[in-house]
Amino acid sequence: MVLARGLRKTFGKPGAEFEAVKGIDVDVRRGEAFGFLGPNGAGKSSTMRMVAAVSPVSGGELRILGMDPAVDGPAIRGRLGVCPQEDTLDVELNVRDNLYIYGRYFGIPKGEVNDRVDELLEFVQLTEKAKAKVEDLSGGMKRRLTIARSLVNRPDLLLLDEPTTGLDPQARHVLWDRLFRLKQAGVTLVITTHYMDEAEQLCDRLVVMDKGLIVAEGSPLQLIREHSTREVAELRFGVADEGDSHEALAEKVADLGDRVEVLPDRLLVYSEDGDEVVAKVHERGLTPVATLVRRSSLEDVFLRLTGRTLVD
Repeated sequence: MVLARGLRKTFGKPGAEFEAVKGIDVDVRRGEAFGFLGPNGAGKSSTMRMVAAVSPVSGGELRILGMDPAVDGPAIRGRLGVCPQEDTLDVELNVRDNLYIYGRYFGIPKGEVNDRVDELLEFVQLTEKAKAKVEDLSGGMKRRLTIARSLVNRPDLLLLDEPTTGLDPQARHVLWDRLFRLKQAGVTLVITTHYMDEAEQLCDRLVVMDKGLIVAEGSPLQLIREHSTREVAELRFGVADEGDSHEALAEKVADLGDRVEVLPDRLLVYSEDGDEVVAKVHERGLTPVATLVRRSSLEDVFLRLTGRTLVD
């Protein structure tokens, strides 16, 4: 569905160029949900715009649905669905007309568009809001309407840029259910997200990008196994132990795990058995005021690969 080899994207004039994507290889297979993860400025959006055939390739090879976007852009875009990060709904139209008019842009006959609109409103659970104004919808409803609009041409490939940003947990889970059903129906999904739990829930495979490069690739479980441990013990120390700096405390427990990460308010000890770590910490006379043992997550992998420093 998507094949990239040495894909590059450069902005700016000669001599003052900025390379946003620095030669990446990507394969997206039919019927899977494929994710792009990375901090701001990693190159995710630049890559998605090239895949959407709206931004020209600066170097390397890119094929979308077997076609070259430099030559077959209109044909590619006719078979894509795009859900942008920001809702771009027409607030002057009601919910139904937002779908109907968008469908007509693809040259779909009126009767067929009407049928598709009815199907999509039911699919995203907005049938009762068909005549409502867009501005009267909740954030979750607007996102569902945006996804419905991206499906009006029955795309082979659906691109979703931060699909659940700003939604409450209930709305996110409803949206996840809709996306899972699309994947079951054979639609290939390409997703960018900042939510690690979302990537774990939705993505069959994903890549982690940083500074324009792919730094890791695999299924969520593969990445956790490769770059983290089975469990993490979080240790928070009180005033009595604060005579020792966090760095000094980390040295005292360093041999209890594969690695120890020092944060301002706690230590993270990565190991295969978090409960054993906590028990041995107490045996050494250290008394954390709070402990938490949890399984390693994709967020642990993400932060290890891209760092905890804020990226502007």
